[in-house]
Amino acid sequence: MNKIEVYTHKGQGYNPFLITENWQVAQLNYTTEIDIKSIDQVERHKQTDEAFILFTGNAILISAQASGDEIHFNLVKMLPGVTYNIPKGVWHSIAMDKSAKVIIVENRNTHLHDVEYTQLTPVQKNELLVKIKEEISM
Repeated sequence: MNKIEVYTHKGQGYNPFLITENWQVAQLNYTTEIDIKSIDQVERHKQTDEAFILFTGNAILISAQASGDEIHFNLVKMLPGVTYNIPKGVWHSIAMDKSAKVIIVENRNTHLHDVEYTQLTPVQKNELLVKIKEEISM
C-alpha cells in the first residue's frame, strides 16, 4: 500500500508539521511579528543551517553581521520556488507581506533548542526598515 501524507497550514505564524528523527519541514505564514514594518530582532542557530522557500506572496530574507554595537544587514527579495540557505551561526530574520507563505527546512526542533535572539535598537530597526523599503521598490 502506497501512502501519501499531506500537510497544510492555513493559520498565521510558524507551524512545523513534518518532523522526522533528524529534520523537520515547517510552514511560516504571515504574522504581525514578521510584517515588513515590524522586524525588531534577529536570530541565529549554532547547530544547523536553515533553508527557506517562498511559494506565495512577497518576502525578504535578512542576514545580519554584528560587530560590537554595529550591525550590517544584507537583504534578498525572495523569488518563488528558489531555495535560500542561512548557514549555521548567521543572524537572520524574514520580513513578509500578508500574502506570504514560506516553507522552512531545518534540523528537528531547532526552533525549540537551538535559537538565540538579539533585539534591534531603535536606530538599527529604522535602518533595517529603510533597507527593506529599498529592496521592495527594486
